[in-house]
Amino acid sequence: MRRFVLGAVMLGAVSGAHAADMPDLPILRGAFTDGLTTTKVNWQGYYIGAQGGYGSSDENFSGATGTMVAQILANTTIENEMNVSQWPSGLGKSSARSSGFGGFAGYNSQWDDVVIGVEASYLHGNFGGSSSGSEERIAILSDGYSHDVLSTSTASIAISDMATLRARAGYAFGSFLPYMFGGFALGDADISRTVAILDVPTFAGSPPPVSPLPIFTPSLSVTQHGHLIYGYSGGLGFDVNLIGGLFMRAEWEYIRFTDTIDTSINTARVGLGYKF
Repeated sequence: MRRFVLGAVMLGAVSGAHAADMPDLPILRGAFTDGLTTTKVNWQGYYIGAQGGYGSSDENFSGATGTMVAQILANTTIENEMNVSQWPSGLGKSSARSSGFGGFAGYNSQWDDVVIGVEASYLHGNFGGSSSGSEERIAILSDGYSHDVLSTSTASIAISDMATLRARAGYAFGSFLPYMFGGFALGDADISRTVAILDVPTFAGSPPPVSPLPIFTPSLSVTQHGHLIYGYSGGLGFDVNLIGGLFMRAEWEYIRFTDTIDTSINTARVGLGYKF
């Protein structure tokens, strides 16, 4: 029995010596958890970049020429009794696609992983569209004539430059910064509108008058070059830090201009920037 106890003690001493000579295993030093640590990127500071995009513009021309018709038909019998300026213009909606390029610049403030900033964004392209339409009606009016009135309208808009001043808010996941934004939009547009009225009066009684009413053909054209239009913008995007202060961007932006011609523009953009 004494020999068995002595042997067990000696075996334990040898095992302890071997254990003392063995290096620590990584799992005992937390090597696995250290490998999961995410590198934190400093997003705070000024930045600038270039961008390109592709998108669509959608225009609603339905209310573009009503006031022009009222202007050229003021105090006329056909306007007072037929309300020509209130007729549907026949102008509809238009949609077109275009590409553009530009730049952006801004400033970020960072609290832990929350990033808030302001940014100015610019895009040059060729967004816009056109529409034309007409409406015709016949009525016997108080002057004793049957008036066959045709109202014709055309309208177009071309937006070459757009700029937005917007506030951004994002949450940083290491080198990945998703964000959302909203702000104020400005645009440089060429707008053209034309209305033409054709009134063919025919005497409704008998006998016809010696001097019948002449055909009435008033028209009006208004063209605005470099017209400043206003609106608002909003969208989503993300920045990805590449190396140092260099980052890549992808975003979607919606802009709406509520001027004479209601215009909405959706663009998908990619860009490359540098944070100082």
